[in-house]
Amino acid sequence: MLSYRHAFHAGNHADILKHFILFLTLSYFNRKDKPYWYIDTHSGAGLYRLADDAAQKTGEHQQGIGRLLAAPALPAELEQFRQHLRSILPASDFYCGSPRLAQSLLRDSDKMRLFELHPTDFALLQENTRADRRIIAKQSDSYQGLISLLPPPTRRALVLIDPPYEQKQDYRQVVKTLQAALRRFATGCYLLWYPCLSREESRQLPAELHKLPATHWVQAELHAHAPRSDGFGMHGSGMFVINPPYLLAEQLAANLPALTELLAQDEGARFVLEQESA
Repeated sequence: MLSYRHAFHAGNHADILKHFILFLTLSYFNRKDKPYWYIDTHSGAGLYRLADDAAQKTGEHQQGIGRLLAAPALPAELEQFRQHLRSILPASDFYCGSPRLAQSLLRDSDKMRLFELHPTDFALLQENTRADRRIIAKQSDSYQGLISLLPPPTRRALVLIDPPYEQKQDYRQVVKTLQAALRRFATGCYLLWYPCLSREESRQLPAELHKLPATHWVQAELHAHAPRSDGFGMHGSGMFVINPPYLLAEQLAANLPALTELLAQDEGARFVLEQESA
């Protein structure tokens, strides 16, 4: 199924959580001189114009990036994130996908490997990245493609996995993919995004992630509003980070309260922050 297009949701509250954590993680990776690979399994188009029909149809960006840019004051790391977004977006009515954000942070010695199956979005992704020799984008199965790249030659990598979860099998597939990835490259840093929905598969996924053979992880969720009475829609999202930077949990503890307050849509807004470090 190739019906999902992120253009309808670009810049929403889920993007802000996902990209803030990606920003913190890549910034930490850049503290060491050793090069690394950034691998993105569901890249999308890479850049989105919020004035286009898709974004205007849902208006989700207004309660995400719109609020972040308009906030009067933010904690230190969130302010750094906001200023970085302002510096890389071509205009105020654009928002970046994860490839664009990562591209802006990678150094000359680092590499990017991107996957996107949707033909329209893949064409846009190629257009947005073709001038960068650090980047190879492929229109192929991202799960198999990811495993084939592990371990990378640098033995240092950050992997973002964020499928649309349109099908029930996506929930099982991400767990299986992480299991296989950890067998091949146990020291990699893996960031899994997931939606917080009323459906059973979504509610059970965190428990399945906790069973993975990983001794160091951070789990962060931001619920923008209480679940709807009809069970429809995404009320929040989460990030499960395996082998996270040692500062990540501390940084999230300092920023998630303010971010949740900023993106709250009703009194049911809340955040979750858990970690394990054996």
